[in-house]
Amino acid sequence: MGSEKRKAERTELTSRLIIKQLNGVSEAKEVAIEITDVSKAGVGFACTEKLEIGAVYEGFLTIWTKEVIHSFMEIVRIVKRDDTFDYGAIFIGMPEMDSQRIEIYQTINNAQKQ
Repeated sequence: MGSEKRKAERTELTSRLIIKQLNGVSEAKEVAIEITDVSKAGVGFACTEKLEIGAVYEGFLTIWTKEVIHSFMEIVRIVKRDDTFDYGAIFIGMPEMDSQRIEIYQTINNAQKQ
């Protein structure tokens, strides 16, 4: 079965996210990213900015209903691709209601594929 480490099913979501590093020392910088997949446990995304593994960022994820989910995420994976970086992040302290929104979308999306 390979080396799958994800704890929850991932779903592709066409959206954008603005993130700010929470370091408490310097001024926050907003960075636009392209989401490649999302689950109730975390998010995969690409951007041109170099982020730090282990760093926690504040995010505003626009979901399919056009609602915005405020989140905090920790970078756990970085892969360099040409002039961009692919990141994997886990959500930190996401409210159950927000994670259920993602899970409901996955259920509907999977049913439509069958």
